[in-house]
Amino acid sequence: MADDLDWNAIIAPGNDAERRKATSDREATPDVGGGSRPAAPEVRPPLSRREARAREAGAREAGARDARSPADTALDDERARASTAEPAAGNRVPPGSAAVPASREALGSDADGSSPDAEHPGDLHPDVHALLTPGAGMPSAGVDEGTHGTPAGRDDHDRPAAGAPGAAGGSGGGRGGGGRASRPPRGQRPKRRRGPLIAGLVIVAIVLAAGVGAYAFVVPKFQQITAAFTGAQEPDDYSGSGTAKVTITIKQGDIGEDVAKTLERSGVVKSSKVFYKLLLASPNVQFQPGSYALKKKMSSKAALAALQDKTNRVQASIVIPEGTALQDIEAGMVSKAGLSKAEVDAAAKNLSAYGLPAGVTTLEGWLFPATYPINPGWTATQYFKSMVDTMKEHLTAAGVAPAQQEHVIVFASLVQKEAGLAADYPKVARVFQNRLDRGMKLQSDATVAYGTGNTHTVTTTDAERADASNRFNTYVHAGLPPAPISNPGDIAIKAIVHEAPGNWLYFVTVNLQTGETVFSDTYDQHLAAVEQFQAWLRAHPSYQ
Repeated sequence: MADDLDWNAIIAPGNDAERRKATSDREATPDVGGGSRPAAPEVRPPLSRREARAREAGAREAGARDARSPADTALDDERARASTAEPAAGNRVPPGSAAVPASREALGSDADGSSPDAEHPGDLHPDVHALLTPGAGMPSAGVDEGTHGTPAGRDDHDRPAAGAPGAAGGSGGGRGGGGRASRPPRGQRPKRRRGPLIAGLVIVAIVLAAGVGAYAFVVPKFQQITAAFTGAQEPDDYSGSGTAKVTITIKQGDIGEDVAKTLERSGVVKSSKVFYKLLLASPNVQFQPGSYALKKKMSSKAALAALQDKTNRVQASIVIPEGTALQDIEAGMVSKAGLSKAEVDAAAKNLSAYGLPAGVTTLEGWLFPATYPINPGWTATQYFKSMVDTMKEHLTAAGVAPAQQEHVIVFASLVQKEAGLAADYPKVARVFQNRLDRGMKLQSDATVAYGTGNTHTVTTTDAERADASNRFNTYVHAGLPPAPISNPGDIAIKAIVHEAPGNWLYFVTVNLQTGETVFSDTYDQHLAAVEQFQAWLRAHPSYQ
């Protein structure tokens, strides 16, 4: 078989034109037997193993040609006819073989990327061609470095078969075979670009952030859907039968939505919406007006069941202790009477509805401390009117003339907050009256505290007692405060009407456990009483 190979065509240097010239020169040289070598006859010899392999390679190339576009196939056929029409002498290629350019430069190119001399069937022996031709559809050696393994002149999605127009040939030391693109020399390996890596990291970060956001959005929705199918409670609902006791009132004319809001305001259920949804799913439930003893932090199901239990219905009431401030009474009306805060606030500001004396600017002081039964059919205005009417009745019973009612209420509200023991009320009233008669400032901590918004203590600071912007600061402003600071009861009202006789100008409570109070005529006596109180505090640090 070795005698059949044209080794000159294989190892001859130069391009195809030079090799063709060298081949022609050999044909013109006289043979050993004399004369020129005759042209090869048209008799086809039996196929050797190499020729058979070459024919199989040609068949594979033909299959690849069929997979190509019609335009490329037509171009290949045209070139094949041109090569067959004028083959080089003595270099006929057996059917099924294909020529492979010796180098990339041998392909040449036109302006449109085609090669005028792309194929020369007589340049290589079929056996050599079969050995050197890469696998069908696989890239060969000599891949352009700028394409990262993609042969020049095409993209990865349309790879031409070996030997077809546009396929890159092996050149300059490239390693072929194996169906793989050649690796560039170690010293010429292209630099890795970091742009795609950074872009990939950014994309991953965006995907992760989107995933977290989607999780936060989808999971609650999934829980709601699961709860709808499984009957589980919403996550914004309490569980269990509740803790501390509370009384709520269902008013006459309340609908289910009103009941749900009342339960939420009173702290019975966590969400009125959850309770109302449960109520809509229970069409046979009906509520009866009245007060009910429930518990705080009940589940919606437990609260609904408790409202249907007649044993939980009670005769509830609003209890107002002596000295309670208006804001605390309003809170009790909201929690006990089933009224909304907006309704109570509006009723408290509607002073014309209660027949108060001219010049009254607030309901503070005019709400008599007592126990008022809950009437489910009442409005906030009706509750306030009942309290004001009760105060007027007690003022009249104490002998207070209508013209003096406002003055007595303001004065009594001060005594109500400052006095401790019932026996001391008339004495405290006398102290403040003596100071008013002498033109002294009342210097009441209770009035200062009320002006700061603190209605539950009489403790103040030096800065608060020096604040002239506080209209209720009797350390700075002379006379009584401009309005009541609490709602006084009978004992305080009677103390103003019947003050105790005495010359006291000072008083201080020296024992907070018993309420013992020392009254003094002079300032020195008062300082001694203050030292007594300080000694008691040192002995009882828990009160400090």
